[in-house]
Amino acid sequence: MAKDSEDRRFVWGPRALGALIPTLTRPVFRKKSPAGALLMADWAEVVGPSLAAVTSPKRVTGGTLTIGCVGPVAMELTHLAPELIARINGHVGKPLVERLRFVQQAAGSIAPPRPRPKPDVALPAAVEAAVDRLPPGELREALAKLAQGVYRNRG
Repeated sequence: MAKDSEDRRFVWGPRALGALIPTLTRPVFRKKSPAGALLMADWAEVVGPSLAAVTSPKRVTGGTLTIGCVGPVAMELTHLAPELIARINGHVGKPLVERLRFVQQAAGSIAPPRPRPKPDVALPAAVEAAVDRLPPGELREALAKLAQGVYRNRG
């Protein structure tokens, strides 16, 4: 009988954190998926500064991205839809958006995109030496920027 009382005593004891996380996050992710939140946060990077100035993502539901836009931008976006959907899904890393839906929005209600600070990271010596050996110019700058992006995203 002592064994039974010991088993019952540890039923509600310490549990692994990994076992608790799905139960806690499921309700939140039902309302807003992590991929959708990433899209909302990186909207200016995905569509570019000119489109980000006149559009804003509203919500992603059932594969449809609702975009608030100003004036005749909806017509332009309709023509750009296949390219825009490919860019969005490529940025998120999975097929999140299948269709675009446009809603009219007042010009003042679109917040200007905030540039996110991108701190430089220390590159490995071999990478830095390889970039330094290149002649000055656009190629060198592009490869240095690429190396910063790769090593910034590794952490």
